[in-house]
Amino acid sequence: MGDDSDRTLLDDARRLLPHITAVRREIHRAPELGTALPRTQQKVLRELFGLGLTVETGDRLTSVTATLSGAKPGRTLLLRADMDALPQTEETGLGFASRTPGVMHACGHDTHTAMLLGAARLLADRRDRLAGRVVFMFQPAEEICEGAQPMIEEGVLDTPEGGPVDAAFALHITTRHDSGTVHLRPGPQSAAADMLYITVRGRGAHAAAPHRGLDPVPVACEIVQALQTMVTRTVNVFEPAVLTVTRVTAGTASNIIPDTAEITGTFRTLSDASRKAVREGVARVADGVAAAHGLTADVDLPDITPVVVNDPDFTQLVTSAAAGLLGPDRVRLLPHPIMGAEDFAFVLQRVPGAMAFLGACPPGHTAGQVPDNHSSRVVYDEQALAVGAAVHTAVALACLRP
Repeated sequence: MGDDSDRTLLDDARRLLPHITAVRREIHRAPELGTALPRTQQKVLRELFGLGLTVETGDRLTSVTATLSGAKPGRTLLLRADMDALPQTEETGLGFASRTPGVMHACGHDTHTAMLLGAARLLADRRDRLAGRVVFMFQPAEEICEGAQPMIEEGVLDTPEGGPVDAAFALHITTRHDSGTVHLRPGPQSAAADMLYITVRGRGAHAAAPHRGLDPVPVACEIVQALQTMVTRTVNVFEPAVLTVTRVTAGTASNIIPDTAEITGTFRTLSDASRKAVREGVARVADGVAAAHGLTADVDLPDITPVVVNDPDFTQLVTSAAAGLLGPDRVRLLPHPIMGAEDFAFVLQRVPGAMAFLGACPPGHTAGQVPDNHSSRVVYDEQALAVGAAVHTAVALACLRP
């Protein structure tokens, strides 16, 4: 363990846990989607009131940015929490389950928000130990990757005093790891995400006379199979890519060959080279397979979010701060990146920083063997929320040490 100040911080976070938990449950009961989170925003503003922070709200979305100034001048650290939920029906059976039909906090953003609010309280009590400023970034629309970029454009990386943010940190909860443990790695940690939309255009006909039309259905199926081969044969195995087709739609009746078939999916990559190779390969395969059968293909590949790249020096700072707080056995190196995406990547493109994962596997269960993020049955160990609030605080104290 670390010194007395580390132990006092963790003790203070645990004393604050009932309040952090209550805030989390309040947010969990009333989840909101996308860019418009008015009720969640009001809860955040209520919790920040009286802490002596400079607070601003967003113009284009219901974001909240709060700045805490330390006792001495210095650097500026951004701490981020996302606030939006997912469009799915909750099946946890929890007493504080979602009361909004078809909407659920299934990715832990309610816990992220509550933990960062807890950290704001802990840091406000320790402002005399800070040389610089802490910016608390409460972000909507992470699930649709439309929250970080607008907040950047509205100035979240510039403090009200006019100074730029120097570093950034975020935590993401998961049941894949033991409760209260912290996991991260230097370099690429989470994948870039791109969408895939292909429309195969043929010519409709009677199903009994396919030779009179140009059937897009078998061509779409052939494209789906060819895309899998394309990835394995054109992308460097040490800079991996994952391409998944999630929907193929066509037709209206069993006896009608349709004019079009649509393919929808996503691909995830961990480097610019792999991303470029996949984008070029998708277009080439779709066009080529369609042309071989006398059809055409329209290809749309919207880019969603870049790779999350943890700065090595800042990753070491986080590792040291968390190990001092929790003990070195509770802070672990991720053996490889994950292919999930995260729009905190936009922040890390502009300033050095890191994202870490916080384990929250429920007691009595094996990490990785219970429902995890994006499951309608995911349940987190709320004891981990005190650890998350304390880790945010410890990172800030380490980064802004006088």
